Amino acid sequence: MATTRTAKTHWEGPLLEGGSGRVSLESSGLGTYDVSWPARAEEPNGKTSPEELIAAAHSSCFSMALSLGLSKAGSPPQALDTQADVSFQPGKGITGVHLTVVGSVEGMDADAFQKHAEDAKANCPVSQALTGTTITLDASLA
Repeated sequence: MATTRTAKTHWEGPLLEGGSGRVSLESSGLGTYDVSWPARAEEPNGKTSPEELIAAAHSSCFSMALSLGLSKAGSPPQALDTQADVSFQPGKGITGVHLTVVGSVEGMDADAFQKHAEDAKANCPVSQALTGTTITLDASLA
């Protein structure tokens, strides 16, 4: 079943001279979050950024893909803890994503876990949407 998810942003003012916006997660209704250029290019100061939202999307998508792959291989995970670090360079854009995952998978060795993690990295829909961006991975068992 195909799905569509929606987020909206209302922006006011010039980007570099104090402009700001609010992004709302429309599909889920989970919240509205402030965004600004300083929060994106300098310090967050209680605001989010497109890169943080991409990191959230990537870490959750990767975890789902890895869980599915492990389950299909007969080794469903007890837990997966995934972090996505999305790097942004003003003037260049998103310069990379680094995924770090630590898994608890009964009866699986480190090499097999690494193979499944690499497959999830290559095939999760968010990774595929980020084609052209360097994505690196550190995978380990707890």
